[in-house]
This record gives sequence, structure tokens and C-alpha cells, in this order.
Amino acid sequence: MDVKRSRSPRAPPDDDRKRAGGGGGWRGSGGVRPEMVLVGFLLTLPLLFLVFGGRWGSGSFPSSSSSSATSSPPVVPKPTARRVDGGGGDRGATPRQGQKPVGLNNVSVSTATSVSQDKLLGGLLSAAFDESSCQSRYKSNLYRKPSPFPLSPYLVQKLRKYEARHKKCGPRTKRYRRAVKLLKAGRNTDDSECKYVVWFPCNGLGNRMLTIASTFLYALLTDRVLLVHVPAEQEGLFCEPFPVSSWVLPGSFPQNNPHKLHIGAPESYANMLKNNIVRNDDGPGAPASSSLPPYVYLHLEQFQLKLSDNVFCDEDQVTLSKFNWMLLKSDSYFAPALFLTPMFEAELAKMFPRREAVFHHLGRYLFHPTNRVWGIVRRYYEAYLARVDEKIGFQIRIFPEKPIKFENMYEQLMRCVREQRLLPELGPAEPPTNATADAGDGKVKAVLIASLYSGYYEKIRGMYYESPTKSGEIVAVFQPSHEEQQQYTSNDHNQKALAEIYLLSYCDKITMSAWSTFGYVAYSFAGVKPWILIRPDWNRETSDVACVRSTSVEPCLHSPPILGCRAKTDVDVAAVKPYVRHCEDVGFGLKLFDS
Repeated sequence: MDVKRSRSPRAPPDDDRKRAGGGGGWRGSGGVRPEMVLVGFLLTLPLLFLVFGGRWGSGSFPSSSSSSATSSPPVVPKPTARRVDGGGGDRGATPRQGQKPVGLNNVSVSTATSVSQDKLLGGLLSAAFDESSCQSRYKSNLYRKPSPFPLSPYLVQKLRKYEARHKKCGPRTKRYRRAVKLLKAGRNTDDSECKYVVWFPCNGLGNRMLTIASTFLYALLTDRVLLVHVPAEQEGLFCEPFPVSSWVLPGSFPQNNPHKLHIGAPESYANMLKNNIVRNDDGPGAPASSSLPPYVYLHLEQFQLKLSDNVFCDEDQVTLSKFNWMLLKSDSYFAPALFLTPMFEAELAKMFPRREAVFHHLGRYLFHPTNRVWGIVRRYYEAYLARVDEKIGFQIRIFPEKPIKFENMYEQLMRCVREQRLLPELGPAEPPTNATADAGDGKVKAVLIASLYSGYYEKIRGMYYESPTKSGEIVAVFQPSHEEQQQYTSNDHNQKALAEIYLLSYCDKITMSAWSTFGYVAYSFAGVKPWILIRPDWNRETSDVACVRSTSVEPCLHSPPILGCRAKTDVDVAAVKPYVRHCEDVGFGLKLFDS
């Protein structure tokens, strides 16, 4: 990873190292002789033993076995804001003299107890995992502020029931093998114990995470088991989310060719309806489950900025429920459309009393970076972000279908920064002659930039490197990587992208580009309402409005379906549903929110 930095915040200045080292070795004349130190130590040893009562044993220092892979890893505290001494530009934050850095050994008993109790996020996560196999599962959320959204006990109950179903029906079970055998034989049965929805990837990592969460929500609502096709570029990114059983689709699965899955596929539900293979009514003459094809394909990739109309109506769901195997491919966060399906509304209301917390809860339940990716996240955070007073994230995404010149995008970002007071104002280049040594000894704000390009980092770093702030605050600027272009099929690129999504989600304030699924995932994890940089109109180079604050921490569904159902008319659901609104960045899109 091409890390932008000038010096690690943990490396003391050269003068400090000299003072700490005392010039190197034992002094000659005027120093303390080694023999005197040894005699003094021997004379005081009995007294020390009486005072400390033998506490210098295994209880004070970790034994060699305590660091083994089979033991529980030490508790990680939630890093708190700390005042630090810093320099201009991108210098790392250096702890004050005498101040301990945030780390594993700097935890009080009360803090460790509360952290231990909260590692399951109030019951969202299962305790049935070996912590060392996936360290991020119980540690990653300790780097964020507590969730502002209470967890529904009913959702917790649904998750535990799902985990039991996945264990019973997942890969390498008898029930899975029987279901695959029937699929190969071209049969769909009425008496299947297990039903499945198989997710296939589409587009970039942010899109994939949003669609996996949506598909999992659909599995919860329809009592299906979620299996995920993991291509090479996605291997090694996420830990298994369900205890005991895997969610990875086995390579021997008979319909494991994503290239066959497209909008014109004859197995798609829309084409089956068109060709009278199935009917979306359950009246007399409706086909029995045993007479249906062995699987159905749902194509939920946006087409002309609309999703398929033949999915989110009750009559369609009744027909779809008869299929034991469902294949699904999507690039959209279609969870809001499930809230608009009448038969799901009551169940969803019990699972999510706060509608805007859907991805916030499901994303933190499903997605845990593997130890390799988590190592990148943890090391970067501890080195550059752990000891600052405030973390501010800027995520800039330029889309090829609507390219924006760097100068215009940078000017819009700076307008947003000024209007929303996201960063301190610059002061005069030269400090007053009567300024004291502590005049600049203020709080430290870290700016984390997530972008494919380095220009934004260079410009913002240069501003705060060359000039102090009026308030005396220090602004340190960081950018973990700049890849120049998105590489959907690169595993290394996706590891960096996932690490930066998590780092961005640890920020206290987030500003992001419109339409960016990368940004949606990050701010939803954080539970933070972002400022969204509005995309200019198609015929313009700049936007009159620099940015707007989101009304919700939910992602946007860019391509909502027409939801007239039986009426067969286009209904603006944002006008009739109190918990749905049009997105700030996509005028025709939909997002869930709480009034």
C-alpha cells in the first residue's frame, strides 16, 4: 500500500532519542558505578517482596501460552480522543511526554469489563466463534463510537434462528447434498426442508456488500439459506459470518456459471412470466411446486435505472416461494424495495423499529475483514489515527460516465468544508511576535482521504503544512493509497478498498461523493449522517450546491422498481410511505429514514 506520510507518530524526534539514550552506555566519571546499583538492588529486594506480596508472577505478565493462537486475544479498548503534539501537514500525531499511547496494555479494569460485555454489540453477534480466527469480528467496532440505534430483540432472535437453519442446511450437510441432487435431476419438490438463495457478484466491492446485505435480509424474510459465490478477486476479504457452517457456494455447484445470468436468461423470473412458464397468481390452475423448473433466477441489476417490477409484489413472492433454488444477481441495495412489499412490512417493522438502521445492523453482522485485511486496518489506525481529537473523512469518487475536472471537484469540496465548518480556518503565515511557545498547542484533527487520486491529499496537506490555523488546532492529513483507477478483478485492490472502507467508518465526520456505494457502506457502518457532494447536472461542469447533509445513515437505492403491482401504475412511494424518502444525491432514488 502506497502510504502517504512524512513520519510515524510513534517515532520520537532525534533530540528526544538522544535524551532518552543519555548518550549511549554507562557514563564514566561522575556516573553511577554498576557495583553500587547491584548492591542497592540486593538490599531492597526483601522489602520489595514484602510490599508487593509476590504479585510479580504470572498474574502480572502474560505467559507464553497466553499469546498462542488458541487463547483469547487481549481486549482492545475503544481508542479515545487524546491531545497530542503535532506538526503541520501530514506529520503523524506524537504522544505528549509522559502519556501512554492507546494500546492493548493501557486499559483499566472497568473499561475492559465494559468492552468485553459490548463485543457482541448487544447480541447482534454470536458468541460461538473462536476469536483468534477472525480478530475483527469482536474488535473492529471498538474503534467506533457506540451505535446510536438500539438493537431490536426480535432481530436478534431472527439471527439466531437463521444461524441454526444455516447449520442444518449449509454446505456439506445431508440436506444440502439432497437439494443439489434434485437440482441436477431437474426437479423442484413440494416437501423440501431447505430452500436457498444463491448470490452472484456484480460491479465493485461497495455494490457487492450492499447487495449481499439485501439478499441476506431477503433470506431472513423468506426462510432461505444464503450462499455466496466468491470469485478470485473476493477471496480472503471476509470471515465466515455464521457459526459452524460456511456461506461460500461450493465450486461443485451445478449452476456455478455467473456468465449465464443476465437479463435475457430464459430462467429469469420475468422471462418465465412472459413465456407462461409460471403465473404470478395463486388461484385455481396455478402450477404446483413439483411442476416448476428446478430453479429461478432473479435479475436485480439496474436496467435503465429501474429494477425488475416482477419481484416486489405479494403475488410474485407467493410464486417465488415455491422454488427451492433461487439464483440472484444484483448491483443495487434493494432492501428499501423489500419494505415496500406488503407481505413483508409487519415483519420488517419488528426487526427494524428504526428503519434507517437496516444496513447499519446487517452490515456489522455480516462483514468482518479477515485477519490479513484487519492487520492493515489496525496498524494504520494505531499509527496515524488513534491519538487525535477528531477524525474527518473525505471520500472522493469520479465516475467515468460523468467525469468532473479535478479543479472543479476540489473547489466544490473546499466550498463544502467552508460552509459546514468541517476544518479550521487558516491563519496568517507568520505567528505574532509575542506568541508563546504553547500558542499552537491545540487539538489535533486528522483528515483521512479515500480517493483513487493523490491530488486532493497533496492540496489539503499543502494548505495546512504551509499555514497555521486561526484556532491553533493542528490538522494532519493522511491518504492510505491512490490506485488511479478502480480494478474490480484485483484481489489486492479489493483488500485495500475494504481496509479504507473500515478506516473511513472510524471517522467522526464524513464527506462523500454522490452515488458512491463505497461511501454508503462506510457511513452506514459508522452510523454517521454524511455530507454528500452533489453531482453537477449532466450539462454542467459545476454544482451550485456544494454539499447537503443526509437525512439518514441508510444507503440509497439508485434504481427503484415501479410499485403499482395490481394497479399497474407508477406510484411515488416516497409520497405515500412515511419511512421512505428520495435520496439527496439521486433524485429518483429511494432511501429509508426515521422522521
